[in-house]
Amino acid sequence: MSSVIGRLFGGGQQDNVPPLNPDNAVLSYDDAKSLARHADPSIRRRVAKRDDIPPEILYYLAADSDASVRREIALNASTPRQADLLLAEDSDEDVRLDVARKIGRLLPELGPNQQDRLGDLTLRALDLLSHDTLPRVRQALAEEIKRLPNVPRDVVTNLARDVELMVSAPILEFSPLLSDVDLLEIINSRPVQGALVAISRRQSVGEAVSSAIVGSEDEAAIAALLANPDAQIREETLDILIDRAPEFPSWHEPLVLRPHLSPRAISRISQFVAVSLLHTLQERHQLDPELAKKVADAIQRRLSQEGDEDPEVAQEVRSLAASNMLTDETILSRLGKGERNFIYSSLTLLSGLPYGTVRNVFISKSPKAVVTVCWQAGLSARTATELQLRGANIDPPLVLYAQDGLYYPLTEKEMRWRAELLES
Repeated sequence: MSSVIGRLFGGGQQDNVPPLNPDNAVLSYDDAKSLARHADPSIRRRVAKRDDIPPEILYYLAADSDASVRREIALNASTPRQADLLLAEDSDEDVRLDVARKIGRLLPELGPNQQDRLGDLTLRALDLLSHDTLPRVRQALAEEIKRLPNVPRDVVTNLARDVELMVSAPILEFSPLLSDVDLLEIINSRPVQGALVAISRRQSVGEAVSSAIVGSEDEAAIAALLANPDAQIREETLDILIDRAPEFPSWHEPLVLRPHLSPRAISRISQFVAVSLLHTLQERHQLDPELAKKVADAIQRRLSQEGDEDPEVAQEVRSLAASNMLTDETILSRLGKGERNFIYSSLTLLSGLPYGTVRNVFISKSPKAVVTVCWQAGLSARTATELQLRGANIDPPLVLYAQDGLYYPLTEKEMRWRAELLES
């Protein structure tokens, strides 16, 4: 077809085109043809934007030497599908990006008759773009088609298995074309990190898919699954998660917020979650008198435990310290098990600060105060990061992360000053 168009236009761009205005309300065929060959690319761009230009002229401009002209053709909804197919292989990444977005937006508007007539060209362009070497082109296509029911399944499944999370995540989370069989195959294929989180957030997650996500042992994906009220989780699967939950604080809140928890599940959850979540457990679920008393007792017991230092825990900490075993690794291991009293006692011994001061620092959720206590205790900057995230439950955007993964984020002068304030 390109050779036919070339003969129609009789050669390349012309310098001596009559003075025409490409913004005229109406352009004759010959005027549009002349302007499409104008030497000035800004003139050709203005022609390429118009929606009343004959399709063969738009096709001609799809092969323009100037990428900015081709971008206008890629964006133009009136561009013929043959030109979109040409642009899907364009050497300029922005052109391919624009045509990916446009095709995604045009798909919902195509009726059955149009899909039959134009389907082959559109599907070929879609297939090319779904295999594009540039991730952001594939991402743009994925974002545009993620909710559409009329996209070829092979395009959807190809994007769902993409090695780049920014490409696969929109499809995995939103596409209605992925069946449970598809999702199970993807889960079992060990996809890119974060893919299972996207699956866990789907509007509806079946029991088989939920069980597979739990079996993956992906902490973040399981947290997202628990937080999804529309995820169907078998009772025995939930029991397994409750058994393991003390080691994973990120699961505690979504567990408490799960709808329709059984009395047995509520009773077990109340044994390890923080006091603030125990109050949520009381408020969110309809508790019978016996269960309500169990939760209330758990609150009082937890408050009592957290108020004063536990002598047995303090003795264990001293013994570990005497054996040079009170290390960053030991503290992080106990943090993973949710043993806050052990953390407080360890920091008390290592920093020389009062137990109540250490506990109040963590309750206050002050990033600088937590970092200062960790520095005073001689812990690594990485451990200080973990204690902010999982010990004090500070929101990730507020956390003071270790610089280069190794160094404290505050100056020694500032930490020494803050430590003196805490001691006073």
